[in-house]
Amino acid sequence: MSVAEGLSMESFDDIQHIGKIPIRNLWLLMLYASDIYKELDAANIAVEDNPDDIPDLVAEMLCRRVEHRIQRNLSYSYQSRDAVLSRVRGRIDLLGTERGRLLERGKIACRFDELTIDTPRNRYVRVALEAISKVVKRKDLAHRCRSLDIRLRRMGVSQVRPSRSEVSVDRFGRHDAEDKPMVTAAHLAFNLALPTEYKGTKQLFSPERDNLPWLRKLFEKGVAGFYGTVLSKQCYRVGAGRSLKWQIESNSLGMNNILPNMKTDIIIDNLDLEHRIVIDTKFNSITTNGWYRDETLRSGYLYQMYAYLRSQEGSDDPLNDDACGLFIHPSVGEDVNEYVVIQNHRIQFFTVNLAASAIEIREQLLDIISTETLAN
Repeated sequence: MSVAEGLSMESFDDIQHIGKIPIRNLWLLMLYASDIYKELDAANIAVEDNPDDIPDLVAEMLCRRVEHRIQRNLSYSYQSRDAVLSRVRGRIDLLGTERGRLLERGKIACRFDELTIDTPRNRYVRVALEAISKVVKRKDLAHRCRSLDIRLRRMGVSQVRPSRSEVSVDRFGRHDAEDKPMVTAAHLAFNLALPTEYKGTKQLFSPERDNLPWLRKLFEKGVAGFYGTVLSKQCYRVGAGRSLKWQIESNSLGMNNILPNMKTDIIIDNLDLEHRIVIDTKFNSITTNGWYRDETLRSGYLYQMYAYLRSQEGSDDPLNDDACGLFIHPSVGEDVNEYVVIQNHRIQFFTVNLAASAIEIREQLLDIISTETLAN
């Protein structure tokens, strides 16, 4: 679904919430999850102060990146083509030639690779420019998007949107690495087409439900992207999606094939204090119904974090010996901040109120990993 299709039946200002979470905060998570956020932060753009203008910020970054690539020349690539020619080029399509009796007319069917600017990558960017121009609030920015759209058309880039498979198999090499920020901005522009719960669009259930894998993944990547950008300039080292190794003393021959892997969402090291925080994000309620009480923490999560922390003790990295575990759940009203210390490891359960303002969300995420919070 494109941005234009997602907003065709309702005005931009009518889109308010998904469940109880404001749409603007989901846009903010998307920005945190993308590489674009790092560039916006470097450009000193106050993203958290202007969450409602995020489509304009993304459009601005997309235009800037497209203009930069046009100045440096857009990337070309070889595309396969079938054509009827008067001379041999590439490989001869014997079946096509015989079927059309082309030799009688002095023609021949050929299959060949042609160097072209009309690549799936450039077409994807052009369609993104056209789509987001219908969403931005600033008229001058919308005109800028349309002008770049026309400019790409004149350069030979068609407006046929590439298929999902064409985009997914696209890979960046050293010679075209500068295309990646442009494509990332285009991808983010399409992702701004969030569904709503208004009549005429596809229904999306409340965020407390467990059937929203895309929203859970967005929450995880958004938190990791936020910490990776904001803390990178300080005394922190942030790693996302890091695999942990079991300290195996011996095992049977077939165990390596069936032993489950351990992979954390985020690991934050405070280099000054030599302290490690292992973070796991969960997009569901922090408590559930218990056997003998109304509410209890999810036991499986506690066992999971316990395994993360205890299995790494005594390794070559001394930061593992007293590492802290931290669960971050979203909340839309009920805030929780509880901890327990088990065998020298502090395990904390914390909620972030996604219904709050963007500035408050930022403060909550920073407060969670502060030394004052973890020391209390």
